[in-house]
Amino acid sequence: MSRVGSAPITVPSGVEVSIDGAKVTVKGSRGTLERELPGGITARTDDDSLIVERPDDTSQSKSYHGLSRSLIQNMVVGVTEGFVKELQIQGVGYRAIAKGTNKLELALGYSHPVNIEAPDGIEFDVPAQTQIFVKGIDKQLVGQVAADIRKWRKPEPYKGKGIRYAGERVIRKAGKAAK
Repeated sequence: MSRVGSAPITVPSGVEVSIDGAKVTVKGSRGTLERELPGGITARTDDDSLIVERPDDTSQSKSYHGLSRSLIQNMVVGVTEGFVKELQIQGVGYRAIAKGTNKLELALGYSHPVNIEAPDGIEFDVPAQTQIFVKGIDKQLVGQVAADIRKWRKPEPYKGKGIRYAGERVIRKAGKAAK
């Protein structure tokens, strides 16, 4: 039995879960998320909890069991609390400017500014010129947008310049040794 998959998901008050075959819809105060469960995995409600079940004990079903439970748990957390990824910018002249809640302009040492538009369900918050918060209810989408922003200027190992996740450790390299 999968340790992750067998644990019940607690559904807090104010969250409405509807199951239609393999399609799970979660509604909360922040929005609505839908997901199709893979490989014959089913979900059922039991009082104030949600239980994910697998059809058989094949290795494929076992892996989908834990995955599906985690995905539904992330949907419940997303519609109640939401997810946030923090990015930090390091480098002389590197900065971020918010253009509303869904547009971002980055100066990253290129000859032109980099303009990024948020997909539906994602918001940007820039409390300082070197700090970006990516917020949303879909954990996968928040992580993907943060990764796409980081891709514009990954942290380099010699001077440490670039865009990094908060708390990310960049291993520095020594430069050329003089003779």
